[in-house]
Amino acid sequence: MSLAPAALEEGCSHTDTVARFFRALGDPTRLGLLEFILAGERTVAECIEHAGISQPRASVHLSCLVDCGYVVARRDGKKFRYSAGDPRVADLLVLARALAADNSAALDCCTRIPTSRQD
Repeated sequence: MSLAPAALEEGCSHTDTVARFFRALGDPTRLGLLEFILAGERTVAECIEHAGISQPRASVHLSCLVDCGYVVARRDGKKFRYSAGDPRVADLLVLARALAADNSAALDCCTRIPTSRQD
């Protein structure tokens, strides 16, 4: 699945699609896995070790990242290897980190967005 604008789902508004795009990045564990994979191709075992989560949880997060087009999976014998699905995502995350840093005081005061870590 491409992240290009032409990939908008039929019957789904552009705003809904963009909201879904960001919702997939809203889980801290999934975001951490994505950043880890963007740094280089990774196996499931490497992702599990990096994130400190169980294999089933890693599979759920990796499946989401693949389904949403953030990463691609390729079979290598008995293993799957994950790599960047669209290099523009790395640029987006650099911008997001800069914006979050510049607005950290406001984000810290925001009571409408949960701060609890989720798996």
